[in-house]
Amino acid sequence: MNLILFTKTRRRGPVVIRLARPVYVLLLPSLVLFFSLGLMYSGYRLGAVYLDVRGQVADWRQALHGQRADLEAARRSIDAQMDLLALRVAQVQAHMIRLDALGARLTAMAKLDKEEFNFDEPPGQGGPESATEAVQSGVDDIRSALSELVQQLEDREQKLSMLESTLLNHKLQKEVVPAGRPVSSGWMSSAYGSRTDPFTGRRAHHTGVDYAGKLGSEIKAVAAGVVTWAGERDGYGLMVEISHGNGYITRYAHNLKNLVSVGDFVEKGQQIALMGSSGRSTGPHVHFEVLREGKFLNPAQYIRAAR
Repeated sequence: MNLILFTKTRRRGPVVIRLARPVYVLLLPSLVLFFSLGLMYSGYRLGAVYLDVRGQVADWRQALHGQRADLEAARRSIDAQMDLLALRVAQVQAHMIRLDALGARLTAMAKLDKEEFNFDEPPGQGGPESATEAVQSGVDDIRSALSELVQQLEDREQKLSMLESTLLNHKLQKEVVPAGRPVSSGWMSSAYGSRTDPFTGRRAHHTGVDYAGKLGSEIKAVAAGVVTWAGERDGYGLMVEISHGNGYITRYAHNLKNLVSVGDFVEKGQQIALMGSSGRSTGPHVHFEVLREGKFLNPAQYIRAAR
């Protein structure tokens, strides 16, 4: 067998190597083996490249699937938020309608000028424009409607606050100042001031007025307030004490039974106890006291004030 080798030099021609038969027999399998290994290596490389590309494609598909799921979740979240916003707008609208109705009713009750407290118009306000108050464009309809409703609620809140102050000054103030009799029926058995003590027979200062009546008859609050005492007290027997604000306190003593507890809010004219003869008492009556800033006052002037 002859092997012909070609070289790059022009001076020399091809080199011919003559192989004997034994060498030829040994070399041929080696060449076949080398060629087979080359094919196997090439196939391995191609397979590795294919698997790498296939893995990248799978990763891309998985990433796209995840992004699609995220987008769907974001869409559902936005839809839910829009539903909540729409529900909130409806709630605010209903709240505003109730506030308008309440404001109109309070205005009528207080006999105020409807033009002064017109709940259909915004209150008079003004001032120079601020640079931070630029209107943002492109606001969606729901956010714009909600913002407008919030402004209207703030308007109603301002008006109701002013109306509340006016009512307190014109009408409600009367509810917290003691006025009237602490009983519906009965007669004054002892006045305020100096008197003969029914137990000692000596002159003594009487810090309130006594109203005698039928055992178990009602005793009522002469003004609105908060109960600060409801129980036994030395000399007073069963007593109810009510704080009315502005330094006013009233007391109702010698009761058969108290109908209120400490911390209760009571309205003017509300029944708070039953007439009795507990404590230092000679018979069924209520001992009624009025105090302001800790000083005893003559209840008669407040009783006459209700006439």
